[in-house]
Amino acid sequence: MESTHPSSPSTPTNAADPATGAGRSAALLVADIGGTRARFALLDEHGTPQRVRIFAVADFAGPIEAIEAYLAEVACPGLRAAAIALAAPVHEQVIRLTNAGWSFAREEIKSRLGLSRLLLLNDFTALALSLPRLAPRDLQQVGGGTSVALAPKAVLGPGTGLGVSGVIFDRGHWLALSGEGGHGSLAPADGREAAILGLAWRELQHVSGERLISGSGLPLLHRLVAEVDGRASESLTTAEIVTRALSNEDVQCSAVLDTFCAMLGSLAGNLALTLGAQGGVYIGGGIIPRLGERFARSPFRARFETKGRFAAYLAAIPTYVMLSPTPALLGAAHALAESEDGL
Repeated sequence: MESTHPSSPSTPTNAADPATGAGRSAALLVADIGGTRARFALLDEHGTPQRVRIFAVADFAGPIEAIEAYLAEVACPGLRAAAIALAAPVHEQVIRLTNAGWSFAREEIKSRLGLSRLLLLNDFTALALSLPRLAPRDLQQVGGGTSVALAPKAVLGPGTGLGVSGVIFDRGHWLALSGEGGHGSLAPADGREAAILGLAWRELQHVSGERLISGSGLPLLHRLVAEVDGRASESLTTAEIVTRALSNEDVQCSAVLDTFCAMLGSLAGNLALTLGAQGGVYIGGGIIPRLGERFARSPFRARFETKGRFAAYLAAIPTYVMLSPTPALLGAAHALAESEDGL
């Protein structure tokens, strides 16, 4: 279900919460806010996200307005604590979404929503924390390999941007990494990709993975691939490129999608080597789960394993597509439960 609310309601009152049967101080919120969509849920008595709603980020001035709209929709009068996963670095007092216009202060969220505790975390840190908690039905394995119990797990995924993270097991707990790996420099894997990158370097001072392997980067990749392949290129949105590629109605879009998946495979292999991710590499984000069998047939897995002397090492590591629509909410719920100060 997706809801949009151009205007926000007034700040909630202290009335009883019908979702939990308690007052204002009982409700716990988790959120996953990306460059395009914001996902919200309340936690039940078991710490499981319920009453999930998905809003468009562009419909709101900031997170406070979106959260107030969510609370009004689910008839929750207020909150005690919240864990919010954001597609942005979260170490500063003022947070700016990397691929959207929201800019806000953490203390303002806490005070205006009347929170006793607020936890902000990177969206892929939350996604990483969900990995040990995903059910088999939430995953589609692509290629071979077998997960090693309690070994590090890696996650990356193209949505509006490109997120990267992982988890390691230490003294009975899964610990998530918080970084901005999607902004690391993109390297070509063959001569054709070197030509594509050469064109990108003429336009951009720094070509990161996110510049091409993301929803925001796919139109640029489409144009660059057309130039390298000697084809005419019309201006298309990310959704149009994906739709045409999946319907096999456009040779150029199919070639772009294959290039996209191949580049993602190279990045995934690099991440697996860096983290020693023998517990598996997981692909999240909003694009890849839409591709279905087209992704399984893409160059992704072959490129993942193409690492010279370490090809056998990577062939033993499984890769999975995350099928759950809201896994970061699970990770945010876990982070809130395990937060240092408790609830």
